[in-house]
Amino acid sequence: MNAYDFSPLFRTAIGFDRLVRQLETARSAGDAQSYPPYNIEKTGEDTYVLTMAVAGFGPGDIEVVARENVLTVAGRAPQAEDGRSFLYRGIAGRAFERRFVLADHIVVDGATLENGLLQLALKRVVPEALKPRQIPVQAGRPQARIEANEQGTQAQAA
Repeated sequence: MNAYDFSPLFRTAIGFDRLVRQLETARSAGDAQSYPPYNIEKTGEDTYVLTMAVAGFGPGDIEVVARENVLTVAGRAPQAEDGRSFLYRGIAGRAFERRFVLADHIVVDGATLENGLLQLALKRVVPEALKPRQIPVQAGRPQARIEANEQGTQAQAA
């Protein structure tokens, strides 16, 4: 029997909390590290923060694009400064592109880069038309039906 590892699909999913929790509980395989490392944090009922460790990158080196239900974060390799010679280079400075699948109605609310951490604020914004609404219940028959019945009775009498 083949065991499938669906973790790459769900490591990048935001807003599918219940499904991800169930699959994380069910699977036993460990996650492989990827570059750049990141955290996805649920900060409220409908808010999330995606934090990526992008040491060595400046705001001009990073591009964040949200299109349909996909969030793409890409970084261009920072330009090497002339005259610098490294004896050891442990801070990765390679280009990257990470894609995250967003649940319906998740939008990027802002992005900040501070101390080598890129933080993207995400929130669920459900349109008013899709939100549940309560319909008041009134006693008696609906007014539109009464008027239609009265007009039909008058037409039959004539």
